[in-house]
Amino acid sequence: MKLVNVGFGNIVSIDKIVSIVSPDSAPVKRMVQDAKDNKIAVDATYGRKTRAVIVTNSGHIVLSAIQPETIAARIDKDISLKDENLEEID
Repeated sequence: MKLVNVGFGNIVSIDKIVSIVSPDSAPVKRMVQDAKDNKIAVDATYGRKTRAVIVTNSGHIVLSAIQPETIAARIDKDISLKDENLEEID
């Protein structure tokens, strides 16, 4: 299982992530509000401003105080490191 840190020690499974989006647009704001109303939102911001909204394949929404680009770079770095390790084994 591959995991990514989404801030403040909170971790999400990479395999479960569908998208990582900015919270600024009206459709995303509605999606976040609907998730909060339906109790499927996970607030991992520790009271800070939400900078990324992570949508999972189960329909849950994870709110993060880290920029979407930073989370994507962490995922890309993790995948790259695992690929390099596989090449070394071959």
